[in-house]
Amino acid sequence: MSTAAGTPMPAAFVGHGSPMNALERNRYTESWRALGEALPRPRAVLVISAHWYVNATAVTAMPRPRTIHDFFGFPQDLFAVEYPAAGAPELAEEVAEIVKPTWVGADVDSWGLDHGTWSVLAHVFPEADVPVVQLSIDATKPLEYHLDLGARLAPLRERGVLVLGSGNVVHNLAGMDAAHRDSGFDWAHRFDDAARAVLTGEPEEVLRLRQAADWAAAVPTPDHLVPVLYLAGLGAAAGHGADVLVDGYTYGSLSMTSYTLDLADVPAAAGEEHAAPLPDGVPPGSTNI
Repeated sequence: MSTAAGTPMPAAFVGHGSPMNALERNRYTESWRALGEALPRPRAVLVISAHWYVNATAVTAMPRPRTIHDFFGFPQDLFAVEYPAAGAPELAEEVAEIVKPTWVGADVDSWGLDHGTWSVLAHVFPEADVPVVQLSIDATKPLEYHLDLGARLAPLRERGVLVLGSGNVVHNLAGMDAAHRDSGFDWAHRFDDAARAVLTGEPEEVLRLRQAADWAAAVPTPDHLVPVLYLAGLGAAAGHGADVLVDGYTYGSLSMTSYTLDLADVPAAAGEEHAAPLPDGVPPGSTNI
């Protein structure tokens, strides 16, 4: 299936949680599968993952990106996962051209597909048959830069590219509590609700969240929230808000809420309520998720 003439490819943001979700079948991963089934067939996917957080704006430009296992302490089954999607060097060139005068470098040999990308795409496109490019998060830039860059990417949607952000709206590893495996603390709910109100209503105003009383607890570091800003920028460019794909919490201090833009009718997913647990020996707060 492809988009009709003049219809932009949908966009999405996914709350990815633990990399163990790559191996799980639960309400969240089933919603990602439903997303893949509901989407028109994209020409390629451009992913903004929280886990490529560096001091430059770059895109992967290799024809065969490697699968990066950027975590520790997890079972061998997870390290054995490979996501052999092709790259799309021509899309990397398009990204660099579209966002000018913002500079975007071409990474031909350094990065690849990190777990923020493949743990999600293993469910969205389980056959790994759609080319994938990653866009780095430039840690030296202010949040305004990322919101603007998201809006600049909007023409890609007219060219059949799925833009996918992968992070978590609420992401506080130090606050994780194993006693709250499938629930969120009150402050996590308040911030997640505030984010939902702006993302579904006025995405161009997403940076108002910095004034929220729970900002410091919900966003102790910006890496996992920045991918949300790319979806907000695309929503601002489209002139309307996003829709909730699935919502929920894990370990008290992580939101699993995911959003779609211009794809409202995704069937509700059933399945195990819990997000993937951390394996034995990996206590909450000690790992890169």
